[in-house]
Amino acid sequence: MTRNTASARVYFVLESDIRGRIEADFALHRSLLRGLLPAARIEHIGSSAVPGSLTKGDLDIQVCELAGDFAAADAVLAQSYVRNVDSTRTPTFSSFKDDDTVPPLGIQLTVAGGPENFFGRLRDYLIARPEANESYNQLKIRFEGASMLEYRAAKSDFLEALLAQIRYGDD
Repeated sequence: MTRNTASARVYFVLESDIRGRIEADFALHRSLLRGLLPAARIEHIGSSAVPGSLTKGDLDIQVCELAGDFAAADAVLAQSYVRNVDSTRTPTFSSFKDDDTVPPLGIQLTVAGGPENFFGRLRDYLIARPEANESYNQLKIRFEGASMLEYRAAKSDFLEALLAQIRYGDD
C-alpha cells in the first residue's frame, strides 16, 4: 500500500528499539542489491543508522556508483524498485522506494564524488557529534504527529545547515 504523503502524519521511534530488525533488514537488502549491482558501494544511512536517533522506523540505503556506471545502475534499480517521484532526480542522483516492505525501504543512488554523495558523511557527522544528533531529535519531537510535508520541509532546512557545516568546517 503506497502512502499518500500529502495527508500523511509523521511519527518516530527510538533507533535502539528497532536496531536488531533494521540491521537484519539492511543485511538482506544489501545482499539483494549486491546481486544487482556487484561493484556498487552500499551503505546503511538515515536516522536508523545513527545510534541514539529518533527515526520514522524506515530503512535508508545509499548505493554509490562510479559516474560511468550510474545510468546503467539507475536502469537496473528501476526494474526492481519503484522510482520515488517525490524526490529530485538528476544525472548524478535517483531515489527509489518500497513502501510495502516492513520496514519501508528507501534507496538513494548516487555518483561517487557527485553533489548528492553526502549521506554517509551526514550519518558519520551525527554519530560523531551527539549534540547535533540531539538537535535533530528535538526537531523531530516538535513534529511528532504533524504533517509529513511540514516535517520534511523543516528537516530539509536543518540538514542543509548541517551539510554547510560539514562542507565548510564550521563545527
